[in-house]
Amino acid sequence: MIPEGFLFSAVNSGIKPEKPFDLGLIFVPEGAVAWGVFTRNTVKAAPVILGKKILQKHSVVKGILANSGVANACTGKEGLEAAQKVLEAVQRILNIPSGALLPASTGVIGDPLPVEKIIKSLPELIKGLSPERAKDFAQAITTTDTFPKIVQKTFQGVNILGIAKGAGMIAPNMATMLAFICTDAILERSWLKKALSKMVESTFNSISVDEDTSTNDTVYFLASCKRKVKNLSGFRKACEEVMRELAYLIVKDGEGATKVIRVLVKGARKKQEARELARAIATSLLVKTAFYGGDPNWGRIFAAMGKTGIPFQPERVELFLNEIPWIKNLTLVTEERILVEEMKKEEVTLTVHLKKGRARAEFLSSDLTEEYIRINAHYRT
Repeated sequence: MIPEGFLFSAVNSGIKPEKPFDLGLIFVPEGAVAWGVFTRNTVKAAPVILGKKILQKHSVVKGILANSGVANACTGKEGLEAAQKVLEAVQRILNIPSGALLPASTGVIGDPLPVEKIIKSLPELIKGLSPERAKDFAQAITTTDTFPKIVQKTFQGVNILGIAKGAGMIAPNMATMLAFICTDAILERSWLKKALSKMVESTFNSISVDEDTSTNDTVYFLASCKRKVKNLSGFRKACEEVMRELAYLIVKDGEGATKVIRVLVKGARKKQEARELARAIATSLLVKTAFYGGDPNWGRIFAAMGKTGIPFQPERVELFLNEIPWIKNLTLVTEERILVEEMKKEEVTLTVHLKKGRARAEFLSSDLTEEYIRINAHYRT
């Protein structure tokens, strides 16, 4: 079920003529309580800068305007003015107050936002608003994605819809990713501000495709406040499940990827240590290429862990591949031919047991292939 109070639309504005849609709008006529989490990259795109300012001034918004093809990043004062001009044009047509819409952009860094093209397409965009067009909106924000990413869930009569894009420039600290969570739950903004950061940390900040943090990474959470939440803890878990599935789809759609690699580190002394070790393994180019080639070269895993500087005893560490024992006492315990076959699967779980404590952490990653290089070597050509 689409959350009550939300409308969606999408058009092709001419930014990317080859796509069905490149400009999308989420509109909440009666308004939505909103909050956002943004990239930690020092270089922040105009829509990120503007979006943060809007949320600091307004606790309720009317929606999100998003485009693909142009990131509007590294565009200086002109980029900010362009983003503001487009938002003001939409607000005039919809007859809503200034500051009522949040911006989001994704695409090529450095290119100016084609303001006239976008403004020209706005009447058609607004005319097409419908609760049934969430999939078209999801298509409008894709770049190198091979499929739109949508996840829906209902928890005790409350509806949650997640829409995301991302396939490359994906790294922890907001993995070029956009994600929009829409719900008809009645929520306090104070709860949302506290909960969203934690949900992002365990989902979108726990994935990597290429260890590049984008200039445009944005997660917006909008609540139309139509339905009462009886169990906030359970509702938060449901939202986190939606975000975790979106994060999984982003990794699955990683540029050139042939498999999803789930790295689970357990038996650590502290949660943060487990997280840093899992990230080191998941983002190691040598580990990623070994999984692509089906080469059970376990030394690369230990080397990746060692570069963190976190103390551990290699001889105590046990490795498992899809729950099959791999390494114990620094010795291979399963025939390599069996491990090679496991590595060929589209989903692979690598479990690292440190035997030091009870803390654990999980990271999602993809393998690294020649196709990733081809896509990014010719991204603009």
